[in-house]
Amino acid sequence: MQELSILEKNIFMDKQSGKDFDRPQYKRLVKKLRPDDLLYIKSIDRLGRNYEEIQNQWRILTKEKKIDIVVLDMPLLDTRRGKDLMGTFLSDIVLQVLSFAAENERTSIRTRQAEGIAAAKARGVRFGRPPKPLPESYHSAYQRWMAGAITGSAAARECGMPLSTFRYRSKLYRKV
Repeated sequence: MQELSILEKNIFMDKQSGKDFDRPQYKRLVKKLRPDDLLYIKSIDRLGRNYEEIQNQWRILTKEKKIDIVVLDMPLLDTRRGKDLMGTFLSDIVLQVLSFAAENERTSIRTRQAEGIAAAKARGVRFGRPPKPLPESYHSAYQRWMAGAITGSAAARECGMPLSTFRYRSKLYRKV
């Protein structure tokens, strides 16, 4: 984008997945667009990863917002050229093929990710942050709570943890 001399303030990048168009930077971009603006997109999968959503957004941007779009890694997707019926037809075909490929890639990524997680779990890999060690006061607070001498809230406060954490840890503690 910098090679095209696009100002930094006109570059929009989302940090989240392109699975849908409910992304803060994308929404800001669309609000800012005016008729006859030119939108550069690095590649179609940077626009989105859902076949139908890409098609819908493309139509919104080109027909309703009346902007031109250039997909940098696919010169055939340049709405400035070929505004006749043949050019529109070719752009639509290329857009459909690339939208399909983007969604297909997203599906493949999710499948590989799920397989990787399952394989890691089978090897005994634990996910998430390791639990903090129980405070020294936990055992006595737990015993008094189980005996009904104090409430769960009081026991949690005594241990310096939220009630939900105290209850969660007590389930694990019982098993030990």
